[in-house]
Amino acid sequence: MSCILILMRHAKSSWSDPWQADHARPLNKRGRASAKALAGWIKDNALLPDEVLCSTSERTRETLARLALTPNTAPRFEERLYLAAPNTMWQLLTSATGSTVLMIGHNPGIASFAAELASKPPKHLRFQDYPTGATTVFHFDCAHWQEIQPHTGQIQAFTLPRELLA
Repeated sequence: MSCILILMRHAKSSWSDPWQADHARPLNKRGRASAKALAGWIKDNALLPDEVLCSTSERTRETLARLALTPNTAPRFEERLYLAAPNTMWQLLTSATGSTVLMIGHNPGIASFAAELASKPPKHLRFQDYPTGATTVFHFDCAHWQEIQPHTGQIQAFTLPRELLA
């Protein structure tokens, strides 16, 4: 069996209200277009998850909603994914039960987590900083998520919304 992880940073958020709490920031116009482009990319590549782990922030929830997915299970909104460190992401991923998992989170943790998962990073200049909307598809040879080890994820794809919209 294999396990597939779709690791996504939320789309671009709005900074129009300087007094708004970080957790409550929604997507901006570019972010909404980016999420729609990512939705098309996911569908075109037949990457429909059967489990979703999503931060509780407004921008991650809105990113997920705009993906318009129909997973076989309800999304699991995890407060611990909000600005999570890589070790927290590991804990949540290894508790997953689906074979194809979508995880939507935040930087700086998600960039470090992606680097820890990859057996070999892609030759893309933006993988290291993992900008908004960055999405990597990892393939792991495992029967259960508890079996994965650092640097064993084979990268199947890496994309940015900016490239999809070009």
